Amino acid sequence: MQKFFTAIFAFAGLAAPSVAEAHHGWAWTTGENIEISGKIIEAKLGNPHGVVTVDVKGARWTIEVGQPWRNENAGLKDADFAKGATMRFVGEPSADPAIKRMKAEKILIGRRSFVLYPERD
Repeated sequence: MQKFFTAIFAFAGLAAPSVAEAHHGWAWTTGENIEISGKIIEAKLGNPHGVVTVDVKGARWTIEVGQPWRNENAGLKDADFAKGATMRFVGEPSADPAIKRMKAEKILIGRRSFVLYPERD
């Protein structure tokens, strides 16, 4: 019985990091950038990263933006993500085209550009 529980805990310990990496890494994306523009419906900023829901031509997209420190380093303020604000996002969409989700690398507001991941440009 002890071997059974040891095996279960060992498996759980190995599986947990891969689940976290799949969500917070880039493995779920296409690896190619697209650009979309839309109006903010809702923004939830904070750790582990911000999530912005955007209306893009009638479709709801979920955009993962940076962690608070990354947004700040890029020059973004929480107020920039106000409901109704229009933004353009450049980043990698979900590899599953049925899922309207993107991990943003850059955000454009008017003529201002905010690079979240300079190492990915």
